[in-house]
Amino acid sequence: MIVASNRVFEHQGKAYHIQVEDLGVEQAAMEARVYDSGTVLWCKRVSYAEVLAKGLEKAAQDDELRGLMERTMHTVQAAIAKGKLG
Repeated sequence: MIVASNRVFEHQGKAYHIQVEDLGVEQAAMEARVYDSGTVLWCKRVSYAEVLAKGLEKAAQDDELRGLMERTMHTVQAAIAKGKLG
């Protein structure tokens, strides 16, 4: 299990706090949230059941989950930059 990834993304004078948190293998999902001054602006769950279904060894599974978390973070940043969030 990867706990979380946090990043501050500055766009048009605002500092958005982006968090992607692993909800655990029981839920097989991570949750992405965007905050502005402590207020949640946007939230979405991202399933990773397909990663678990591969039956990878722990280290390889963690690498895949880190990659998914990073891609999710970049997707959220791009959405903010395009004015779709926030």
